Amino acid sequence: MRPIPAPVLAVIASLLLGACGTSPQLDRQFGDSVRQARAQQTIDPQAGQQRRPVNGLDAQAAAAAYQSYQQSFSTREDSGNAFSIGVGKR
Repeated sequence: MRPIPAPVLAVIASLLLGACGTSPQLDRQFGDSVRQARAQQTIDPQAGQQRRPVNGLDAQAAAAAYQSYQQSFSTREDSGNAFSIGVGKR
């Protein structure tokens, strides 16, 4: 195999280095659509700045709901035979 001549290597090296030297020209609105979408999905922009109660359940109701949810997996109700739904009932 023949070695590549020095002028050819110089041209290839200058092209490769020239490609790395340019940076993309971004416009002023770059990222504005993401910031706008995030702002539109925020319920309360000052949520971390003020101490106000949150909307929803109080602590006791939330704990009771969670306990009921957890127990629903351990105690199953008998739903009957799936093939006999509505058959033979008056």
